Amino acid sequence: MVACNYQVDKVKIYSAFYKLEKRDQTMIAYIKNGLRTSICNMTLDALYAGKEEVSNEIKDELVGVFIKYGINVLNVLIREITPDSKVLAAMNEINASKRELESAMQKAEGEKIIKVKRAEADAESMYLSGVGVARQRKAIMDGLKNSIVDFSASVSDTSPKDVMDLLILNQYFDALEAIGGQSNIRTIMLPADQMAGRSSVMEGMEGIMRAAPGPK
Repeated sequence: MVACNYQVDKVKIYSAFYKLEKRDQTMIAYIKNGLRTSICNMTLDALYAGKEEVSNEIKDELVGVFIKYGINVLNVLIREITPDSKVLAAMNEINASKRELESAMQKAEGEKIIKVKRAEADAESMYLSGVGVARQRKAIMDGLKNSIVDFSASVSDTSPKDVMDLLILNQYFDALEAIGGQSNIRTIMLPADQMAGRSSVMEGMEGIMRAAPGPK
């Protein structure tokens, strides 16, 4: 839909009313011809975006034609573009596809960010866990060291190796107690026959295993 505003030049009233027959029909024909000339090589999207440029082109053409008839064309306005229903359906489908694509891309980007943040959180958790384990082991070693020094100073005829063997034996029994407290667990304990330089404590532990096997 195109709207055209014009006025008759008072000086050329005779020309406007007598030299030009069927003024409105003639102007409509020129407007249609101008539209065909301007938009034949334009896409529909370009036409929607360039309505003002097309209007100015048509106005310039009308001014050049009708000025000699005493008609001053003030402006030409493309008010509405109504494509064929099939074209509209195709455009709606294209726009819907673009929106779906943008939505899918945004969703994928969001999932990517979530995965990256989760991975960063897991890495930070593992790092902190490792730091905690390292500190725990250091505390255990410091405690063992202090225990060995205190026990060696309090009990005569004992060496640090004897104290260490005793602590290992205590840890061994603690481990057996922890394993025995678990349900639905089967444990196979193998003697370290191939280990060289085994201490008497280790031999004693193996003897305990051989002498007191668990229930079958």
